[in-house]
Amino acid sequence: MTDVTSAKTARRPHHWRRDLIELAALFTAVAVADVVANLIGHQPDGPYLLAASAVALTATATFHTWWARRYSHAPPPEGGDSVSGGTAVGYGAELGLNLSFEASPALDETVLWRMRTTVQDTPGSLAALCIALARLRIDILTLQTHPLADGTVDEFLLRAPSSLSASELTREVSAAGGASTWIERADAHDLVDTPTRVLGLATRTALDAAELPLALRQLLGRCTIHSLPAVSVTGRITGAEGTPVEGVLEETVMRLRDPSGGVITVERPYLPFTPTEFARARALVELDARLGPRVPRSEDILTLAEGPEITVRRADQSDLTAAREMHDRCSARTLGLRYHGPVADADRYLDHLLSPRFGRTLSVQTDSGRIVALGHLLWDGDETEVALVVEDDWQRRGVGSELLRRLVGLAAEAGCDSVYAVTQADNTGMVAAMRGLGLPLDYQIEEGTLVITARLASRRATVTSPSMAADGTLPLEPPEYR
Repeated sequence: MTDVTSAKTARRPHHWRRDLIELAALFTAVAVADVVANLIGHQPDGPYLLAASAVALTATATFHTWWARRYSHAPPPEGGDSVSGGTAVGYGAELGLNLSFEASPALDETVLWRMRTTVQDTPGSLAALCIALARLRIDILTLQTHPLADGTVDEFLLRAPSSLSASELTREVSAAGGASTWIERADAHDLVDTPTRVLGLATRTALDAAELPLALRQLLGRCTIHSLPAVSVTGRITGAEGTPVEGVLEETVMRLRDPSGGVITVERPYLPFTPTEFARARALVELDARLGPRVPRSEDILTLAEGPEITVRRADQSDLTAAREMHDRCSARTLGLRYHGPVADADRYLDHLLSPRFGRTLSVQTDSGRIVALGHLLWDGDETEVALVVEDDWQRRGVGSELLRRLVGLAAEAGCDSVYAVTQADNTGMVAAMRGLGLPLDYQIEEGTLVITARLASRRATVTSPSMAADGTLPLEPPEYR
């Protein structure tokens, strides 16, 4: 900013009045010098006085030049803060802000915060906010601006002293002009700049249609996402077609038309969405619509303890017929333990479960291509459900445990904090499979229905990223835990 201003000043033409004044001053100085020289020169010691005056003036000018060059461009004090222990001047002073604060010791421990606040769309409002953060020894790592009709939403990634509490930070931001401030702890994953993160989410969405809900959640932060199909499991019209093609934004709720005919609802109770966020989410959904249905086709061939080989792969709605044939071979008890309702309605759920919009499905096939087991990882708002169904003749061979282990690996890869399974209290096979994960489990039982929740957060941080396959898809093998 200083260089630009100086350049503009240097190119500004001089007015003729300024030249006239400078010329008059020069003649006046010459006349005064002549009068002084005549008065002193006619004295007995006049020449000596003139010589002494010349030497004194020369020494004074030399000292002034040396002093100006030494201290006007001096480096900032040790520690790099030119305003440390004094009063900062410059743009903040022009705004009339009090920038004086005491020097503080070097920051040994820091934490990351994500903060969003609304400021007035006036010159200097963002500068006042940044100065308030600098006074608290907070480093601004990234900054995004979301223009609104009556202000601007500024989103920060901050590195702050660990001794600074969220309430104290919010109070200082409010004093600096911020309103509707929202703050939460961040981690190292948030250090990726926004364009890079958006491109990564677009790539994941392009490879796998099941990634769209996860990509929206990572793009928009802490939110709840629900996918409503155009036709419910029971065949009832849901009315999702009432959402316009361009979507709807209603402060803390946005509705987007699903390419499959339904609607995707995104909710964030305490933080309104901005038009910029709405445009980004709509662009991801449009990308998904243009690419059409797609599921990675990588396969894993495994050998069970008893000898037969099985193939584990991703399944989608093209496997609907084979999945129904598997239902026909299952007993009423097996279907009842899986679907918790009338056995006759089991086939109705398959079209929903095999849709990549609602989660991921893994299938187990024999050498002949017959599906003998299905494992589902379902996005349920903020939570994630796992469910299994294994054909009777293939139970107690380790098929269910293998499917469950892989589903949990996919959930950890997707960033889920926990997964839960709903079953019946006497389903010993499912209980044993959940216990075999080696994860912390929570049990809730009510009227014979058992909900087992496995917490993944303690191990998610140590998951290593799987390598891409040659076709650009991620392998089905879950990441290793170290």
